[in-house]
Amino acid sequence: MKILLKNVILDRKSSDILLENGKISAIAPEISAPDADIFDGLDKMAVLPPFYNAHNHAAMTLLRGYAEDMELFDWLSNHIWPVEAKLTAEDIYIGTRLATVEMIRSGTVYFNDSYWHPEAALKAVKESGMRATLGLLYLGNVSDDAKSANAALIEAAQDIDTIEVSHTPHAIYTVDRATLQKISGMMESDGRKVHIHVSETAKEVADCLKEHNMTPVEYLDSLGLINERAMLAHCVHLTGHDREIIAARGAYIAHNPVSNMKLCSGMFDFEAARKAGCKIAIGTDGTSSNNNLSMIDEMKVAALTAKSVTELPTAGKTADIFHAATAAGASFAGVDAGEIAVGKAADMILVDLDSPVMSGNYDLIADMVYAADPTVIDSVICNGKFLMRNKVIPGEKEIIAAAKDVCRKIASWK
Repeated sequence: MKILLKNVILDRKSSDILLENGKISAIAPEISAPDADIFDGLDKMAVLPPFYNAHNHAAMTLLRGYAEDMELFDWLSNHIWPVEAKLTAEDIYIGTRLATVEMIRSGTVYFNDSYWHPEAALKAVKESGMRATLGLLYLGNVSDDAKSANAALIEAAQDIDTIEVSHTPHAIYTVDRATLQKISGMMESDGRKVHIHVSETAKEVADCLKEHNMTPVEYLDSLGLINERAMLAHCVHLTGHDREIIAARGAYIAHNPVSNMKLCSGMFDFEAARKAGCKIAIGTDGTSSNNNLSMIDEMKVAALTAKSVTELPTAGKTADIFHAATAAGASFAGVDAGEIAVGKAADMILVDLDSPVMSGNYDLIADMVYAADPTVIDSVICNGKFLMRNKVIPGEKEIIAAAKDVCRKIASWK
């Protein structure tokens, strides 16, 4: 399938872009491709890399606003986990499908997920056309149901190029040492990535120091879990040595500034991690602790918190923040993307420059980080296919209606 983008703005110039077989095959002022599906940008649509959400619990769209204004461990143990235990695979399919609509509408083409019934999430992702890394479950003692779900996920993901499977132990305080060691060993043999919450709260760090005489990063590193295939979610409370380990091992940090602030986990020091050489990506976390999946919102808060932590207006530069939201996440996902260039994956967004908030256009990246909202996204392309075209996502109304039905069921449990 070929798509020819005509009269789109790339690097301030009107260009044509040809997409073939999931790749960008040509960029030129004039391209002729009679057999291509033509999209005319009318010289008002800018082409940019899309967003790659580095940390998510997608089906938590069903729990948006369910439990608010609570401390993290109370929120999880007494409210979120009990209701999650009642969710069926069909519920999670519907919640994940809703999440894909929300992410696509705000310019996201990939997410790194950790949630129950991942085989149901896979069905939703496949239908959406997005990319994803879906996680094998490890939380406490892995139940027979979780083992069955893990096996179903591995089988279902075979031969799907846009979906991969990772190991997702929840955290060091919910997964025991023996299981973490087992995961480390499996990573050596199966080559999978690992995705885990790390140093999210001061309590987590203090408890780990008391029990192991190591920080969570040092502890996971001692087990062989900090490497170039690791995505470490949150990393709010890092020492200088922690940053050295993460940088030396080539691991990724998933920075979730909105969730961190909402749960009062603390503020991640973006500049300290960047200067240490850490690879920083950006995630939204789930909608129970955010409460949306807009990477555009996340970029602005990431930039502002970087400045607030350092008290330097030069911190959290727009180019660094945009890179974290795009190219860094794409790198973890194993997608050759994050820039619009010949040979790169055909992942991109089309941004309406006639939107009021984009009118100045002195600095497009600064506008995306500080001024934009999801309404500026006109169209989204992933792997050479439209996920949203002229603001239309196929089946969106039906997906929202199904999610509302599940939410009404959840509300009846209170």
